[in-house]
Amino acid sequence: MSKIHKTKRAIKKSTIGVIGGTVVILGLIMVPYPGPGWVVVFAGLAILATEFDSARRVLDYAKGKYDDWQDWLKAQPMYVQVFFWLLTFAIVITTLWLLNGYGMINDFFHLGQDWLHSPLPFFS
Repeated sequence: MSKIHKTKRAIKKSTIGVIGGTVVILGLIMVPYPGPGWVVVFAGLAILATEFDSARRVLDYAKGKYDDWQDWLKAQPMYVQVFFWLLTFAIVITTLWLLNGYGMINDFFHLGQDWLHSPLPFFS
């Protein structure tokens, strides 16, 4: 294998690692929010799996655990399912507040509701 070929291979592997890793991280951030969080995580793992065998194993394992979780949740009584969705909703509402999502809306519409701003100084 020539030195140029090895260099190209290393660049390709690094690029796929950075892109796939970024997609996985973005997907994990999106998981508690309505939308395609898990799909994005699995897409990132699929990107990584094109170059990394360990990513293929993690992808297969994660898909299996996700399917197991969905099956378990469907088998639970309605009150457990409702509790899960209420907990998810509370996490979304809280993180939007902490990340100053409501504060930006408050400022945009000039609502004058200071309590909508994040208590975290970095985000206010």
